[in-house]
Amino acid sequence: MSKNVWVFIETDEGKAKPVGYELLNPGRMMADKLGEELVAVVMGQNVREVALTALSYQADRVILVEGEEYNTYNTDVATHAMVELIGKYAPSIVLYGATNNGRDLGPRVACTLKTGLTADCTGLDVEDGLLMSTRPTFGGNLMATIACPDTRPQMSTVRPGVFKRPAQVGQGTDIVEECIHMNPAEVRVQLVERVKEVAEAVNLEEAEIIVSGGRGLKSAEGFRLVEELAAVMGGTVGASRAAVDAGWIPHAHQVGQTGKTVSPKIYVAVGISGAIQHLAGMSASDTIIAINKDASAPIFEAADYGIVGDLFEVVPALIAELKNK
Repeated sequence: MSKNVWVFIETDEGKAKPVGYELLNPGRMMADKLGEELVAVVMGQNVREVALTALSYQADRVILVEGEEYNTYNTDVATHAMVELIGKYAPSIVLYGATNNGRDLGPRVACTLKTGLTADCTGLDVEDGLLMSTRPTFGGNLMATIACPDTRPQMSTVRPGVFKRPAQVGQGTDIVEECIHMNPAEVRVQLVERVKEVAEAVNLEEAEIIVSGGRGLKSAEGFRLVEELAAVMGGTVGASRAAVDAGWIPHAHQVGQTGKTVSPKIYVAVGISGAIQHLAGMSASDTIIAINKDASAPIFEAADYGIVGDLFEVVPALIAELKNK
């Protein structure tokens, strides 16, 4: 019989990707609803500290798989280990972060086990023992809730930034160590070189302050205002799809359905109308500030504070005021 909720904590060179800890939040909620355990699965090299941190974020138990081959992600090695673990412990639910690696690992495990997976989710719940995974569909114009009633485990990948990390509690110690090693001759993929891109430098998912610009900026030159405002606020620059499609800023900065999902403490939307695709990526922000000359723009419905006015007048005034603080 399948039981327990698992969260895969992705690591890279000994450090955890934040989305793993974030998923312990809905994982805890669902495990409590089901009356089951929340189990974190940690793979990596020298990652015991990651396992202890997962326990502090309310995991009941950690399954720890360590080895040199887990130091950086390898699709064959990680899939082999997850399939082995799932076969041994039979979880009911497995959650992965929708990172580049999570989007690779989840489907590979699902295909190997001949079970279902719902990708790129923005909401999770359980009803009558079923995982209910919600994700945008039809270009972000509708939200679909998907269940997998016939096969186990039920699996989903979830966007970074959708959930907040749970509150930290006392340090647990329930770590189960599993020794899983794949025959090197069967590993088909080898890491030759790592090249860091601009996407790695734009860490929107972890930013506490984001200033995003949209179509209202009118040009790439207009983005200098957003960059300057972000600089004086100590924030990171984001963008709407319209701005990215216009070529004003790289895709790595895009927030929304086809970009990144974020939940900063402060989100400033400059010249962004507030299409549903964009709102899906930033509506979980603690405080939303909108600047737009159109008083009827949908962004104001999501905003905590709104300034109706010409951004080319409002933003320079804000920058000047902040510099005087």
